[in-house]
Amino acid sequence: MYAIIENGGKQYKVEKGASIFLEKLDAKEGDKVTFDKVILISSRSIKVGTPYVKDAKVTATVEKQGKEKKVVTFKYKPKKNQHTKTGHRQPYTRVKIDDIIGATSTSSKKDADKKANTTK
Repeated sequence: MYAIIENGGKQYKVEKGASIFLEKLDAKEGDKVTFDKVILISSRSIKVGTPYVKDAKVTATVEKQGKEKKVVTFKYKPKKNQHTKTGHRQPYTRVKIDDIIGATSTSSKKDADKKANTTK
């Protein structure tokens, strides 16, 4: 089972128990976060939202706040004796996916109803 969530203007494919790197979130290590912008859920069947799946959530725990490796940019203009060296370290948040809520498909609900009616 997996889901596609939207966070920070990007889309991420998440599975239960997976660790993913996101744009920096305003949360401390060990905090629980909830993502409401679920675009797609796939279990037995696929639910696609318009634009988001109704009543679907993905819960996660913040594992780490950090910065990525430095990206160095070097600009050079020949014959002008001009060069510029700059660097950038993008902050990130690593989260571990705890649960995908709203993943029950309509076919499983129908199967549960049939079982309940046959056992009576």
